[in-house]
Amino acid sequence: MKKKVSVVIVTRDEEANISECIKSVLWADEILVVDSGSEDRTCDISRGLGADVIEREWVGYSDQKNFAIQQAKNQWILSLDADERISDDLMKILFEIFDKDSIYKGYRFPRKNIFFGKWLKNGDLWPDYQIRLFKKEKASFNDRQVHESVQVDGKVYQLDEPILHYSYENVSDFFQRQKDYAILSAQESLKKKISSKKTDIFFRPLWRFFRSYIIKSGWKDGLEGFIVSAGLAWYVFMRFAIILEFKKKNEVS
Repeated sequence: MKKKVSVVIVTRDEEANISECIKSVLWADEILVVDSGSEDRTCDISRGLGADVIEREWVGYSDQKNFAIQQAKNQWILSLDADERISDDLMKILFEIFDKDSIYKGYRFPRKNIFFGKWLKNGDLWPDYQIRLFKKEKASFNDRQVHESVQVDGKVYQLDEPILHYSYENVSDFFQRQKDYAILSAQESLKKKISSKKTDIFFRPLWRFFRSYIIKSGWKDGLEGFIVSAGLAWYVFMRFAIILEFKKKNEVS
């Protein structure tokens, strides 16, 4: 293939996922895992499957992923999370991309989010487009603390074949992560002094649920669709509740 490709994966305590993730990209020229203090077998499993492992203290999603990109040996980067997989159908499409010259500096993929063993075909998280393949010197992750994304200096091509995303183990895991994301998002909003109104805590969660469950037909995915739509609304509620709490404390002090 004309393009040499490095797969980069950022991990922490991902022994349940990392094996299948790495196995789905064993065709890559390099697989690099950047781990931040795993206490399970993540690093051992990764090395056993032929991946290079760098252990580095956690400093945030974007910083960790940009560090991984810079350590990669090849010009083209495929950035994956440990709970993601490349299907055989997508692999064939990628091989065609790698074997041709192209004007594109990045490639955007839909993600097939599989919650609780079920592909959610509706709601807010489909098609969930993400740029995951890009030329090293033309792209990097933005500086957001959560829900970070790749910014590309150049043309980006959008693919139809999805990355598989096995995102949450159970309902408890899903809601715990929404809480964690809400804290990070609130901290970022406060740091950047993004304006918000007191009414946001009421109306924005309702809008997020309505958009996901009604407008984008999350109801078609049954109970799972309701749980996810409710969880996303709860994330928005938690974010604005934390912001409101912080502002009230500052007013008192």
